[in-house]
Amino acid sequence: MPADYLPLIMAGAIFVSLFLLMIGVMQLVRSNSKKRAILEKIQTSNQQSAFGDPQRLDSSRSGFFGKIFGFVGLVGQKVAKDRVSDHTVLRPRFLKAGIRSPLAPAVFWGLKVIMPLALPLCFGLFYYLIPDLTLSPTNTLLIITVLAVAGFYVPDLWLTNKRQKRRQTILKGFPDALDLMVVCVEAGMGLDAAISRVAKESKSNNATLSEELHFFTLETRAGMPRKDALKNLAMRTDLQQMQNLTTLLIQTEKFGTSVSQALKVFSESMRTERFQRAEEKAAKIPVKLLFPLIMFIFPSLFVAILGPAVIRISQTLLNM
Repeated sequence: MPADYLPLIMAGAIFVSLFLLMIGVMQLVRSNSKKRAILEKIQTSNQQSAFGDPQRLDSSRSGFFGKIFGFVGLVGQKVAKDRVSDHTVLRPRFLKAGIRSPLAPAVFWGLKVIMPLALPLCFGLFYYLIPDLTLSPTNTLLIITVLAVAGFYVPDLWLTNKRQKRRQTILKGFPDALDLMVVCVEAGMGLDAAISRVAKESKSNNATLSEELHFFTLETRAGMPRKDALKNLAMRTDLQQMQNLTTLLIQTEKFGTSVSQALKVFSESMRTERFQRAEEKAAKIPVKLLFPLIMFIFPSLFVAILGPAVIRISQTLLNM
């Protein structure tokens, strides 16, 4: 097939794809309007009893972006209904990333379906609008394949990145919160009351950790056993240190040992671990500075030191 007809074929494919996409949108909107209304009522009632700002928990349901995310969620529910309804796999991943919206799994799978189609279509439109851009059919097919694969994995990469950033945020405030918990327990407060107080006091310094501790308080007040609430806390924070703390508290409650003494020992070990992490980062600084020193600082020094001598030597040689 001649390469001259490739832009025309791409334009036709884009037109047909957009036409079919619009038909699908209209069918989904018409057939799911009642379901969306019922779902919004359920979400509103759930969000009013949840911790934090309801708009933040599900802010994508209003305005222009709300309609887009609503459509993406409908696509995800249609295409991957079994995966969306399976809360044992996706739900913990979103909780570890700090996403508690019930629509998150549907939107996630909707993006994994739409983006592998949308990115190649955007490339085709870009290729059609720039006639000077010439690519061989092999390169065009390669780019389309790469964009489709990237579109499928972009939601996973975004979710993993958000989860890692949240983990680092919680880790920064965990030692201070633990020290405050030790003070509260030694002052005579119970463990649940101490965690609730720590959640209130650390809200201004580390809102993410405060939110998770507050959820632990809500679960225990709702009648959940402390053991299960601690396990949920460790799962949501996704920290090995929090896992060790919850295991320590569960064992302390099981064997009836002193909570304050156990927390004090664990706090000292956490303080030592934080100091060791700081020393490790300080030891890595010379290695990290090696590349900018060689590439940027040393050339500037050589120019500043040897530049005048080179200029004077060249002038002397030219005058000879």
